[in-house]
Amino acid sequence: MILHKGETLFRQGESGPLYHLKSGLLKILRVHADGSTILVNIIVPDEIIPHHSLISPNPYYGTAVALVTCEIEVLPEREWYQELQQHPQKCLALAKQLQDKLRMMQQRIDQLTQVTPAEKLRKLQIWFEAYIASTPLTDVLTQDEIGQFIGLRRETVNRLLRAQATTEKNLTS
Repeated sequence: MILHKGETLFRQGESGPLYHLKSGLLKILRVHADGSTILVNIIVPDEIIPHHSLISPNPYYGTAVALVTCEIEVLPEREWYQELQQHPQKCLALAKQLQDKLRMMQQRIDQLTQVTPAEKLRKLQIWFEAYIASTPLTDVLTQDEIGQFIGLRRETVNRLLRAQATTEKNLTS
């Protein structure tokens, strides 16, 4: 299945199949009772989601939205869990996937624990370039989402991005 930028794969609270992201990027948004959203995760190629349902079914924790065009394989729920029961060695592959996700989350923690806001943004940009080198971070995430992801206010992100642009302009002049 192809999902285009801005299209929703699933919504928070729904139940259904698992998905294998073959290419592209997805964002996971948590929707609060007042309708406000917060970016809680970015899903990268080769992940199977939702992570919390890899071993047993649960309703979707958040809403998955395509950040760029994505190729996604649907993994029907019943067949997925039946396959796990019949082939326990598949659980090792899942454990490795979750280990990789934990390592990615450790990188996010490193981003959040940087002393300066500028360093938080720089680390996120470096991390992001590993997944989409040709697309600037600001073409995929809003300033508000960037701020949510690294624990900064949108205004601070805006100021830092303007400062980066000025520095880059001065270096090329």
